[in-house]
Amino acid sequence: MDKKKLQEIQKHLPDHVTLIAVSKTHTKEEIDEAYACGCRVFGENKVQELKEKYDDRYQWHMIGHLQRNKVKDVVPLADMIQSLDSLRLAEEIEKQCAKIDKIMPVLIEVNISREANKTGVYMEECPAFVKQCMQYKHLDVQGLMCVGPLDADRDRIEECFERMNILFHKLQSEYGSEQIRYLSMGMSDDYPIALKHGSNMIRLGTVIFGKRNYSI
Repeated sequence: MDKKKLQEIQKHLPDHVTLIAVSKTHTKEEIDEAYACGCRVFGENKVQELKEKYDDRYQWHMIGHLQRNKVKDVVPLADMIQSLDSLRLAEEIEKQCAKIDKIMPVLIEVNISREANKTGVYMEECPAFVKQCMQYKHLDVQGLMCVGPLDADRDRIEECFERMNILFHKLQSEYGSEQIRYLSMGMSDDYPIALKHGSNMIRLGTVIFGKRNYSI
């Protein structure tokens, strides 16, 4: 883990921005080390890893694509699901949360770059989808999440992030900034651009933990 880099990021990060330490493929020991350095929220992409690493001292966000048959495993553990991208998934989260009387904070995942290999709702579908998700009493829709365009130049990334910012503020004007609070946008390679375009939640893995170890 790059403690010096993490401290540098924390030092320059505005107070209103939440840092999600993306711990996928990294060990419990590395997570403990990041916690000792001030990280409080950890993001996992895979349900199995979340189950194996779960520690109730920390906050956990599910940030990867979530299959409906895995929702029952995630709901008791996650403090937020950032990858809500379909009504069928919303229905399953509602069903599993109702069983344990839990309100689940969720973010709507938006496929802002319209890439075929990505999950998420399209920008034009998002307002109606948010309205539908608001009907579920065990879901607390708190904002939006996106993954920036892959292998794109800076102008393309800027364009996508600015469109997300516009959509975020549109939803805030409709539902209020107390309800729609989080714009989760920006990862290790593009978080400075995301911050420029209004992100208040960044998801950093490689820049904190180093390259992923896919052998674990």
